[in-house]
Amino acid sequence: MTDINMIAKSYIELWNERIPSRRREMLATAWTADASYVDPLMSGEGHDGIDALIDGVQQRFPDFSFRLIGEPNGFGDRLRFCWGLGPDGVDSPIKGTDFAVLEDGRIRSITGFLDQVPQSA
Repeated sequence: MTDINMIAKSYIELWNERIPSRRREMLATAWTADASYVDPLMSGEGHDGIDALIDGVQQRFPDFSFRLIGEPNGFGDRLRFCWGLGPDGVDSPIKGTDFAVLEDGRIRSITGFLDQVPQSA
């Protein structure tokens, strides 16, 4: 059985990983080779495209980190979880909900929704 809590946790860890080589290893382990990511602001295909998106977010918000909000839930090959992005120790100013499609316990696609984004972001 797929452990949705571990998948969501490793997803957040990936977005927080600042060492590019480690991030690429994490992508190779937890995502299918043809994985995709899309949200209202950006999209990426494959490990290279997703890695570039993560790098861009880290450059734009160098002092922010991602964290899970609440508990992930899912069924079959679907997973949903909420996250926050912001400085440590305060309520996250940016929040979202991501929906994953899994394949053999790995992420095949993510569709992200931005639930809260300050105008200054």
